[in-house]
Amino acid sequence: MPQGSPRGTYLEVSESLREKIRKGKITEALPSQSALVSEYSVSRSTIERALATLKAEGVIESVQGAGWFVAGTGDRRPLVEKVTDLLRADGLRVGDRFPTEKELCERFGASRTAVRSAIAQMEGQGLIGKGAARGREVRALPAGRGTQTA
Repeated sequence: MPQGSPRGTYLEVSESLREKIRKGKITEALPSQSALVSEYSVSRSTIERALATLKAEGVIESVQGAGWFVAGTGDRRPLVEKVTDLLRADGLRVGDRFPTEKELCERFGASRTAVRSAIAQMEGQGLIGKGAARGREVRALPAGRGTQTA
């Protein structure tokens, strides 16, 4: 990204993101803030200002624990609910290997921090735990549809 005045850099980033959304290059979830920092070679605070600008314009919206989305698109449930639904959708059974953090990040387009938080909640609920090897395994299956979180 060419560097203009420091005060206007966040506007250049927001305009670039707006254009990607308009052209359909971003259709639902935006890349993580870390990915945007790398892509635009700017500071995290510049990315935060660019995202805040787009949010104020109603172009994007944030979802706690899930990231930033193009307004009116995407699954807005907390990440822990989406990951818990993975136990049902993938037909996993008690004792099966649970996906790694990296696999979950890629599948849900979420940051490692968000994935770790969801895993911790699932471990707290007794749904997953450390397996015999280094990874995690399914310890129990969720009851009903969706997961109640505190």
